[in-house]
Amino acid sequence: MEQLYQQVILDHAKFPHGRGLGVAAADLRTGESHQVNPTCGDEVTLQVDLDDAGVVRDVRWEGQGCSISQASVSVLHDLVVDHDLNAVDDLADTFRALMQSRGAGLDDDAEEKLGDAAAFTGVGKYSARVKCALLGWVALTDALIKTGATRTPEDS
Repeated sequence: MEQLYQQVILDHAKFPHGRGLGVAAADLRTGESHQVNPTCGDEVTLQVDLDDAGVVRDVRWEGQGCSISQASVSVLHDLVVDHDLNAVDDLADTFRALMQSRGAGLDDDAEEKLGDAAAFTGVGKYSARVKCALLGWVALTDALIKTGATRTPEDS
């Protein structure tokens, strides 16, 4: 299983999904965030497009850094596009929990929800690498805030 997980990370790093910044359709709100991991120099600029119903319609990004940071933002792209803010928040919380598990992983339901992102289970064992894996997720959260996305209390 560990080799499979390593292969998923390498594949996403080598063939990243969502790479390339651009312009959203006129009817979408776009937020952009640039984040840097000062520990290692990894960086990412991420754009997110949100429709009026609160659904993520696209995520685009450019970045440089280690295979973990680049693969993580590629997997993030696949997980959040076409999901509403509640689902995106839930995915982000689940991924953070995975990173905080110190390599122990999560229950089967959480790992199934994460899909390819479950490949990052082992990253939690290395605190210096956790920031690499979370870089794109931090950029996504910041970019969503910049879209002006708001949720009502009953959505929380």
